[in-house]
Amino acid sequence: MDSEKKQIWGWALYDWANSAFATTVMAGFFPIFFKKYWSYGADVNISTAQLGFGNSIASLFVALISPVLGAIADRGSLRKKFLIFFAYLGVLMTAALFLVQKGDWAWAIFVYVMGNIGFSGANVFYDSLLPGIAGEKNIDYISGLGFSMGYLGGGLLFLVNVLMTLMPATFGLADSAEAVRFSFLTVALWWGGFTLLTIAWVPGDAKTAREGGGVNVVAQGIRQLMGTFRKMRHLKTVFLFLLAYWFYIDGVDTIIRMAVDYGMSIGFQSNDLILALLLVQFVGFPSALAFGKLGQRWDVRKAIFLAIGIYMLITWGGALMTHTHEFFVLAAVIGLVQGGIQALSRSFYSRLIPKDQAGEYYGFYNMLGKFAAIMGPTLMAVVGLAVRRALMSEHPSPEEILAVGQLASRWSIASIGLLFLIGAVLFYFVDEEKGRAEAAKL
Repeated sequence: MDSEKKQIWGWALYDWANSAFATTVMAGFFPIFFKKYWSYGADVNISTAQLGFGNSIASLFVALISPVLGAIADRGSLRKKFLIFFAYLGVLMTAALFLVQKGDWAWAIFVYVMGNIGFSGANVFYDSLLPGIAGEKNIDYISGLGFSMGYLGGGLLFLVNVLMTLMPATFGLADSAEAVRFSFLTVALWWGGFTLLTIAWVPGDAKTAREGGGVNVVAQGIRQLMGTFRKMRHLKTVFLFLLAYWFYIDGVDTIIRMAVDYGMSIGFQSNDLILALLLVQFVGFPSALAFGKLGQRWDVRKAIFLAIGIYMLITWGGALMTHTHEFFVLAAVIGLVQGGIQALSRSFYSRLIPKDQAGEYYGFYNMLGKFAAIMGPTLMAVVGLAVRRALMSEHPSPEEILAVGQLASRWSIASIGLLFLIGAVLFYFVDEEKGRAEAAKL
């Protein structure tokens, strides 16, 4: 394998490594285990709110530090080192979930938040390495390759983890609860182990004359960040795209993080929901590659619009579904577009920014993505609790509690459709050629 291909595969394999956290932990077992084990005996809407607020806390922290860290990494040529630091913070916290005891929801949220910070913080620097790995001709495809490898890698480990919970005795485990706890350990080993290939194959940033050291690097990075805020008035296209992205990626991230919790809230069985998540992973593997090719050969803007439109249908379909087979249909459709909208948004953004400040600008990109992930779960929590309060009688029967809780959950997922609509309207006004011209002037 030549040096260029090794860099590309080394970069893509980090998605293979860290997607185990996104699938097994974030989307799969954590919401179920949080409801059934760590929040044992709590009302479904209360536990949904706790999970939503926990996701929001993690996202807020990453959002606040991302641009500063990106600017520091650009000044000090430290993008790869920051990726390693945050990745292994996530690995350590994921392993620590094994130690959290039944009913201890507060510790579960704390460890999960810290793991989420590691996962999201590393992604800032992972994304910022893309322009240096890929040329403009193949950047859409390579961005899609990363997400595709993530779906395959995350899906394969998730399949093993699901088998562990369905057949714990086969794996030498006492029961499904112990299997879930050991699954967290397998994610930590998978993530930490395959990240070593990224460390070995992806070169670090070349040192620069402006680097300096220690506190000087931090000061220079913060000054550069302040300068970027001033330059943003000349990069109106970047600003408009980030605003559009903020809204539509909120819907994507919220569905990823809250879909299983939502399905449980309206009465679906956890095993069916886990199988649906597996379906998303294995449909997502070829679909992310296909969307990369679609952006390369058709038009990136049109492909993103297509994905947003499909997501709007998914959101409203999710609010109306009543049978398990409908959840499987929606899972397959999500798999078709989830990786595509993420990959093409990342590569489209790379065309609008100054290449020598990729870390900083991807810091802003991830910042708005994480602020969106604050808004989405919080919106679901607030809408669900508001509907529940409005409809619940003073002395409700068990049947009324169940019916109102499910209706509140349906309203909460329906509210996410508004975010896709706003994002689509804003994205309509983003002009790629104008954005390139603005970046070239800096």
